[in-house]
Amino acid sequence: MTGYWAIGATGTAPPRATTSEERHSTSQIRRSSWTVHEWAIVSAGLAPVLLTGTYLVADNLQRASYNPMRQTISAMAGRAGTDRWIMTGGILLVAGCYLVTAAGLTGARASARGLLTVAGLAGIGIATSPEPASGPTPQHLAWTVLGAVTIAVWPAFAARRTGPRPPILSVYGSAAVTAVFVGLLGWLLIETHGGSLLGLAERLTSSLQTSWPFVVAVALRRASACGRSTAAAAPARAARPRSDH
Repeated sequence: MTGYWAIGATGTAPPRATTSEERHSTSQIRRSSWTVHEWAIVSAGLAPVLLTGTYLVADNLQRASYNPMRQTISAMAGRAGTDRWIMTGGILLVAGCYLVTAAGLTGARASARGLLTVAGLAGIGIATSPEPASGPTPQHLAWTVLGAVTIAVWPAFAARRTGPRPPILSVYGSAAVTAVFVGLLGWLLIETHGGSLLGLAERLTSSLQTSWPFVVAVALRRASACGRSTAAAAPARAARPRSDH
């Protein structure tokens, strides 16, 4: 009789109810599969390469009076720059990388993706409002300040508060990176007031800051892979018979 009632009149065992652990693991697999697209990792990695590569090439093409330690990248893309299309094109490409990366970081917080989009738009604004030989215009300065501040605070918004995350994307890790970026921005601001290392400060700050979206993209991808492997093992654990004591 026990076997009859367990199997049922049809002779087949009733379907096993899905446990909450299995439902959670399935949800984890579904979420982790779109944490970050591969093309977003590529675009994020291209941004610092393009920026650093173009300003190094453009540096070598400027007149002898140009001093990369004292003068900015914007000066090479400005009206007085030699072959300014190189630096202008580099800024536009980096801005495009930001926009593509923001679209592909689907596992990041909406605020982080929005700020990265703003940084990309600011880059386009910088490239399309070149500074004249007499100095930067208010429009150029506005775009520059917007882009600099946005990308400096971006790590704080890229922090993950829930789910699997590496230490670098924790609240404390992201806060530490943001503090470094804000410190670099402060140094850059100081150098704009007659400093002798304005060009160096801008180049170092820009190269480091444009690299961070790539670090975040790779970290999210790895966290996604770890989440999938953990979630895939959960149904097997749930299916194991439990011993009664």
